[in-house]
Amino acid sequence: MALSPKRVMHRKVQRGRIDGNATRGCNVDFGDVALVALEPIWLSARHIEAARVALNRKINRRGQVWIRVFPDKPISKKPAETRQGKGKGAPEFWAAVIKPGQIIFEVGGVDLAIAEEAIRLAGSKLPIKTKIAYRNEVL
Repeated sequence: MALSPKRVMHRKVQRGRIDGNATRGCNVDFGDVALVALEPIWLSARHIEAARVALNRKINRRGQVWIRVFPDKPISKKPAETRQGKGKGAPEFWAAVIKPGQIIFEVGGVDLAIAEEAIRLAGSKLPIKTKIAYRNEVL
C-alpha cells in the first residue's frame, strides 16, 4: 500500500519550486546511518515504498527503519492527447518535496556494515543522487 495522506485541506495544489537546500530534516536524529538526498526532486510514494522494501529485505527486518519523508503533495496530470484549457488535471499521485541535504531514511539497531549496504541499496532505487550520513557518535 502506497503512502498517502488520510485527508487534505486542498485536493489540488500549485506546483511551486524547490529552491535552496534543506534546513529541516537534515540531521541524523533517530538511527545510526542515514540516506541523504543530493538533488531536488518530487519523490513519489512509489519511489519511497520501493526503497523501503529493499531496505527492509536487506536488514532482514532486524533493527529499525525510520522514513523521514512523507508524500503529502498531490501531483496532477492532464490525460494524454488533451487540448490545453478546460481546467487543471486530476490528481495522479502523491509526492514528497525533497531538497538537497534532506534525510530520507535512517537505520539503527543493526551492524554498521549491513546498515551501510542496505542504505546504499535503497539509494539505488531512487531517481536521484544520494549519499550516506552517520550519527556523530558512530564514527
